[in-house]
Amino acid sequence: MCAQATTVSGSERVLQVALPHDPYPIVIGEGGLARLGRWVTTHAVRPGSKVLLVSNPLIYEHYGQRAEQSLSDAGLEVTSLVLEAGEEQKNLASISMIHDAAYRHRLERSSLMVALGGGVVGDMVGFAAATWLRGIAVVQVPTTLLAMVDAAIGGKTGVNHPGGKNLIGAFHQPKAVLIDPELLATLPTREFRAGMAEVIKYGVIGDVELFEALETQALRQPEEGLASLEAIGPSLLREILERSAAAKAMVVAADEREGGLRAVLNYGHTLGHVVETLTDYNTYLHGEAVGLGMLMAGTIARRMALWDADAEARQRALVAAAGLPLQVPLLDPEAVLHTLQSDKKVRQGLVRFVLPTAIGKVVVREDVDEGTILEALRTHSQLPAH
Repeated sequence: MCAQATTVSGSERVLQVALPHDPYPIVIGEGGLARLGRWVTTHAVRPGSKVLLVSNPLIYEHYGQRAEQSLSDAGLEVTSLVLEAGEEQKNLASISMIHDAAYRHRLERSSLMVALGGGVVGDMVGFAAATWLRGIAVVQVPTTLLAMVDAAIGGKTGVNHPGGKNLIGAFHQPKAVLIDPELLATLPTREFRAGMAEVIKYGVIGDVELFEALETQALRQPEEGLASLEAIGPSLLREILERSAAAKAMVVAADEREGGLRAVLNYGHTLGHVVETLTDYNTYLHGEAVGLGMLMAGTIARRMALWDADAEARQRALVAAAGLPLQVPLLDPEAVLHTLQSDKKVRQGLVRFVLPTAIGKVVVREDVDEGTILEALRTHSQLPAH
């Protein structure tokens, strides 16, 4: 999956999301935030254009002024909007706040929105850009591991509905994605671990070498495992960022709107979204829920004889090494089945599950019966969380 060509310019590596229309670069390089203005004026808008930078309070405190300075130095007219952080803020009220800022500052069709933050900021700003003046340019500057390897790439934007996650949204590709690994220095450890769930996902769905590299690291430092930026180290971090971004870019280029192949990227997300929804988005981070979803999908796959107990154990060992939760609180079975039917990937009432057949291979199945789903849920359940 990861045979994606890259070009090297100085300390930067540039991967292309090779869409037939409007291809765009993923730029990976230390200190890249200082070059944001150059990349924006090269790939998104002309000097003199208006830019709305959207972030959350903590990220803006650390990086907002540097981003503004880079954009201003490139001749852009910059204004910023700071929104409260958290999955619970990912709603239409927040989109209205972005639209209001776009109106106040007279953003035009030639203007740009820049998302400086994690997946929540990126999803919201992408959706706001898709719907302002029927679509203006957006550039993603992810600041979390999860956003760098997954959420910022691919153009899936949106917000949550009380009935389910990301039910309101649009496909709107960015003009560029700028990944600066130095921005991870201020990422809380829990957020880093949540991002590792998406990294492990790439290993399971199609990158055996990445999976084995993670296993090697977990064995080399069994006490620290994969649970922190310091434990990973700069060399493995670069490999993680490049291989994950390349995998996402290749799948998106082959299937931009999730008509077929792109469905494999939802591994762990089907039941993961159920966990998020039924815990009101305030118990688990997205990556934590995805990790739990992968564990449950692995159990379903074993019970359906798609893969063996050894492969399931290897996946569980990596999830544990990343310091991710291994059990979910008890959830009402009827609520679980009802929420599954609200999933946006349901086709004619059939829930589509991405299930592993081996490390590096998955299939999409629509024949998972309710009993198997609930048994997998029970296998990974615990007493209700506080």
